[in-house]
Amino acid sequence: MEDGRLYRTRVMHRRLFPVDYRFVYRVFSLVVDVDRLNALDRRLRLLSVNRFNLLSLDDRDHGARDGTPLRPWAETQLAQAGVDLEGGRIFLLAFPRVLGYVFNPLSLFYCLHRDGSLRAIICEVSNTLGDCHHYVLHNGDQPLDWPVRASQDKHFYVSPFIEMDARYQFRLSEPGQGLSVLIHEYQQSKLMLAASQTGHARPLSDRELLKAVATMPLMTFKVIFGIHWQALKIWWKGGKYYSKPSSSSEEMN
Repeated sequence: MEDGRLYRTRVMHRRLFPVDYRFVYRVFSLVVDVDRLNALDRRLRLLSVNRFNLLSLDDRDHGARDGTPLRPWAETQLAQAGVDLEGGRIFLLAFPRVLGYVFNPLSLFYCLHRDGSLRAIICEVSNTLGDCHHYVLHNGDQPLDWPVRASQDKHFYVSPFIEMDARYQFRLSEPGQGLSVLIHEYQQSKLMLAASQTGHARPLSDRELLKAVATMPLMTFKVIFGIHWQALKIWWKGGKYYSKPSSSSEEMN
């Protein structure tokens, strides 16, 4: 991979209890080298960085969310976990803005050491209230094997129909010709929710971007509509509503 790839994927959510539901929708995501965003901006006509276009990437959508570059922010997160990439590459998996709008429920920063080994994945989780939280998956300063398998206690309010007392299990494969992101959420050691994003790579070119937009127009608007539509159906089926706890550890940096 040079400066990036396009992935045409399917997102699946399956909730097992107390309300049973399943939905699948098509999306496209980008994996980009955070140090080569300016090169992408120069190379592509349909994708811009930090400015409006049909598709765009904006530093304000990730990391510190104040428009500052992503790499220094990521290195600060990694340093707090005792991880030093020694100048290695960092790739971001995320939806692009479509006509200036995006909502990323989950973005991933794949953090590679100078020697090419994976050292950490930063999972950036966002909710529809404008909050975000970061889970850093790592093994100290030691390499991680693909696929990455890790677990984390839930520390962030995402859905009003899921309790905070839960634990995530991640299985994240290397973004090569295929993409596979799998997250299981457990309550009291019982699988409650399975979510996945899987698909195949395409070259990151204007032609492939135009084809993706043509087959999935207003994709990012569909994502936020789908989240609220599914929430409405869960409520209609009798799902219990949980208010946002005042002690929830939302962060904006």
